[in-house]
Amino acid sequence: MLYRVLADAVVVAHLAFAVFAVVGGALVLRWRRYAWVHVPVALWAIVIECMGWVCPLTPLENWFRQKAGSIGYETGFIEHYILPVLYPAALTRGTQIALGLFVLVVNLGIYGWIVYRARKD
Repeated sequence: MLYRVLADAVVVAHLAFAVFAVVGGALVLRWRRYAWVHVPVALWAIVIECMGWVCPLTPLENWFRQKAGSIGYETGFIEHYILPVLYPAALTRGTQIALGLFVLVVNLGIYGWIVYRARKD
């Protein structure tokens, strides 16, 4: 039971990390000090996606699932709603690169706006 809960917690953290990587720059619009956290997170997400690497959270989650005696995902809220977002069935190398570039473009736009506003003030 504990390992299954830990595996689910890793999935939630993984999703939060991914969402923060994509849109966390919006927090920087309001609180600039978040840039110190967001920039490395966004860069890590971009590199992971564009290089085709596996995020360390994925093997950690799988390890917890194996310790819980699970081979695959059982049906439940976490598995049904969150896992397909993180691990889409049709994920190809081209899609991974597109996702990485999407994160890059979104964040360049947000940080470009921040720099523009700072220079304007």
